Amino acid sequence: MTAIELFETGLEHLKNKDLLKALACFEKAYTREKTPALQSYYALCIATERGQIHKAIMLCNDAIALEPDNPVHYLNLGRVYMKANRKIDAIQTFRKGLSCGDNEEMNNILESFNIRKRPVFPFLGRQNLLNKYMGMLFARLKLR
Repeated sequence: MTAIELFETGLEHLKNKDLLKALACFEKAYTREKTPALQSYYALCIATERGQIHKAIMLCNDAIALEPDNPVHYLNLGRVYMKANRKIDAIQTFRKGLSCGDNEEMNNILESFNIRKRPVFPFLGRQNLLNKYMGMLFARLKLR
């Protein structure tokens, strides 16, 4: 099989949540051809299956350096950070990825974190009526 065929097979295994088979495919493809997409997915699999977080972060960052406008690389790096229990880094990475392009999966992950925006008036409490209604107004006007 060529590197492209192995990559596509790995993606299918990844969709089916069979990470071990996906890792095998990505690993074989990565030894044959080192593309940013392969690096990114290979990094996700080694972090998840082997626990090689540091190596995975390096591979994802290399992929981002080669293709900085590809939101999938940010998605995979964010997942690696989540695996390493580095929630703040994951959130920052997902947000940076969304600035490169819309990605439904990143949006869903960020929504699952239930992150609240800062109050409009931080010197008042979050439950203050002024903060509540100004926050709703700004959200409707899409100013926040």
